[in-house]
Amino acid sequence: MIGAQQFRTQFFVPNLPNPIARPAAIRVVSPPSILGSRITAVSAAGAPIAIPCGEGGDGGCNTLLLPLGLCREALPKHVAVIMDGNGRWAASKGMPAAAGHEAGCRALQGMVKLSCKWGIRVLTVFAFSSENWHRPKPEVDFLMMLFENVFMSLSGDFLREGIRICIIGDSSKLPKSLQNMATELEEITRNNSRLDLIIALSYSGRTDIVQACQKIAQKVKNGILKPEDITESRVAQELDTSCAAGYAYPDLLIRTSGELRLSNFLLWELAYTELYFAQSHWPDFGEDEYAEALLSFQKRQRRFGLRTTS
Repeated sequence: MIGAQQFRTQFFVPNLPNPIARPAAIRVVSPPSILGSRITAVSAAGAPIAIPCGEGGDGGCNTLLLPLGLCREALPKHVAVIMDGNGRWAASKGMPAAAGHEAGCRALQGMVKLSCKWGIRVLTVFAFSSENWHRPKPEVDFLMMLFENVFMSLSGDFLREGIRICIIGDSSKLPKSLQNMATELEEITRNNSRLDLIIALSYSGRTDIVQACQKIAQKVKNGILKPEDITESRVAQELDTSCAAGYAYPDLLIRTSGELRLSNFLLWELAYTELYFAQSHWPDFGEDEYAEALLSFQKRQRRFGLRTTS
């Protein structure tokens, strides 16, 4: 049996290709860490491109240009992602699972940057499920170490880019060092408001609903609430995702790797969410794939059970 550090040392593959690649036809140039500045788009030949709303941007002087076809006003406010396929991606390239997990972290970093640039308000990602604890111990230990390293290395970026971190799930099962780091990240970023990044670690949608019911039952027992006070909004207030005030319900769920299931993720919150299933494995889910998912969302008509009039 090998430990997490040996697992990483033995299986780490350096210099994996960056999965976030821009289309060849349009190159976007933006100064780093200045997300509120006007962005410049140029063609492959170097000529400036002005893109109005509906053709890649909204044309505002203080906003960022969007990929071709996207319109700012029609974008989802809250995007949730089941980041699936790290292991299959690695296996398809003859690499160990550790390489897939590290490539998956880079893909997430790219999506966070794009979400900031494109004006997404909340990004919720399924990083580690309660069922994942049943994986081989060396892999689990490696993932815990990877999460801790990523949090440590990106904490400065989160602060500079205005990203607020919220960790949801059963944190009691996480290593104490990771618990402490998660708490510190939440504290130092709590006043940020550009993007809420909700990371589900040791998370179960069913368990979250159960713990919400337990909290409500205790309040009824203590005389704080009456049974008739229990409403959908009251239940939602007790769920972990209540940290995303005003945007707790995802508008769009993206799942990669071709799987067509929810896997116990945000079971309460996804009632009216639009679903998008991508064939690509998570490490290959880059800018083009993200833009395609958002474009698919824009083309849908959300009725919420109502009948539209012609």
